[in-house]
Formats: sequence, C-alpha cells, structure tokens
Amino acid sequence: MRRSAPRTLISLLVGVVAAFGGAGCGGPATPGSSLDPADRINVVTTSAVFADLIRNTGGERVAVTNLVPNGADIHTYQVTPEDMRAIAAADLFVMNGLGLDDWLEGTIKAASSDKMIVRLAPDLPGVAPLPGETAATQNPHLWLDVTYAGGYVDRVAGGLKAADPDSAEAIAATAAAYTQTLADLDAWVRDQIVTIPAENRRVVTFHDALPYFARAYGLTVVGVAVEAPGQDPSAGEIAALIDAIRASGVRAIFSESQFPTALMDQLARETGTTVVANLYTDTLGAEPVTSYEALIRWDVEHLVEALR
Repeated sequence: MRRSAPRTLISLLVGVVAAFGGAGCGGPATPGSSLDPADRINVVTTSAVFADLIRNTGGERVAVTNLVPNGADIHTYQVTPEDMRAIAAADLFVMNGLGLDDWLEGTIKAASSDKMIVRLAPDLPGVAPLPGETAATQNPHLWLDVTYAGGYVDRVAGGLKAADPDSAEAIAATAAAYTQTLADLDAWVRDQIVTIPAENRRVVTFHDALPYFARAYGLTVVGVAVEAPGQDPSAGEIAALIDAIRASGVRAIFSESQFPTALMDQLARETGTTVVANLYTDTLGAEPVTSYEALIRWDVEHLVEALR
C-alpha cells in the first residue's frame, strides 16, 4: 500500500503552492465555536475519520481540512491543486503513516514545508504487533481497535498543544473527555460482539483492514480478497480463498462502501455466503456514518446482524 505521487504531478502542485502563497483554506469551523477563525489551529489531515478524531480532541480550537473526499480510496489518492492550497495554509499536519497515506509526507516535503507532522500509527505505545509483522510490514489500520484510537487522540493532543501552547490546558480537558467517550465505545463493541455465537466469529474481508479490530474483539479473519486496493488477485488466489471459506464455515464476507463488489459477489456465489458491502474503515459517509464513533457503531451493528 506504499505509494508516492509522480514527480511531474508534485512539481506541478508545488508551483500551485507558490501561486497561491499563504492564502487561507482552513477547514470548517467547529459548530458553535466562539473563536475567531484566525485564532484556531489550522490542521490538514488525510481522511474524514482522522479529521473527526482531531475535532473531538481539539474542540473549538481547531479547524480541520481532510484531503481525501468521503468515498475515495485513501491508499491511492492523488493530491490536487486545491489540496496544495490547504497544505500551504496549514499550521499542523496529521497523517496515519505505515504506508496508508505516506503520499502526504512526500507532498509536504516537495512543497518545502517545515511545519510539524503528527504521525498517528508508527510506534504507537501499547500496540502489540500482529503475527508475522515487522516494522516494515505493519498493517496501518490501528484506529479500528478503539483502544488504539485513544492512542491517536493522545498524539493529536500533543501536536495541538505544541502548535498552540497557550491552549494546552483546554486541549487536555477536551481530549480527556473524548478519551472517556472512546472507552465507553470500546466497552459497547465488546458487549455486541459477544452476542455472536463463537463458531460464527469468522470473516473474510475485501482488503486487509480489520486485523486489529478482529484481534481486539474476538473475530478471526479467514482471508482477504485483495492484497491491497487496486491489486487484483490471481485465479489461484481466488480458488484458495474459496476453499478456505468453505473449510472454515464463514457465514458472511465483508467489504467497504467505496470498493466494487464484483469479486465479493463472485465469492458469495461460489460459497453460499452473504455479502455485506457497506462497511466503513478508511472513510466516513452520509448520515448516519458521519463520525468515527458512528463508523464503529455502524460496522459493529452490520457485523453482528450478519454473523448472529
């Protein structure tokens, strides 16, 4: 899933930054904010999921722009001139890292920005590696384990305090309140998953987005359909996955709303399983999936419905 923007595109966009200069392109104000827009910390991030975590961590003290539109694929996104305008105006950058959105870091460096970058996932305290993982191959989707999302909040809070030391106390209070919200959410997920019979807690996913979620909440990922978005499996790989589905008694296979369903439909026809193709992992969506908490609740409700 590692990628970088082509040099010709980066060169073009760096020129756009020069043309725009420091023109403002802040994200939307927090609803009900009493602060002047000029007094908020202008944060650029890669996904609406991370943008929501940032808003809930910083409250009215932040204005957030997420670059990747809802429904687009964060793994393969190409920055636009409008994105570069937002980058030029930012006070702070927040990205996941671990290959998910490393294109942002390359673009920032190409634009000669010396502003602070918060990398949420690499070396996150408390994270135990998955079997067979190394630092170079670590899966990037840590935030789908809600306890690890709490670690993201800690890192965001640290970046916001560094960007605006005068607001450090207020940011700490907002972050602490949101951390408790996430702790309550984590407990709710566990209560829901235990209602699935143990023999049904096996899943197949479109791409490898759920290993941390599965480990945290007692599911087993039997297999994935594609190694990474945009990489089609071979006929042999499809046949092996079909055999694994049949052998393990998987009841449902899961995909996210932004990906095509043709391959998942083929797997379902071959194995007699159910396709659930409206999960969210890397992106938010329309109502009601408009926040990180709503994403987790939506996915868990659909997982439980399909497996129970």
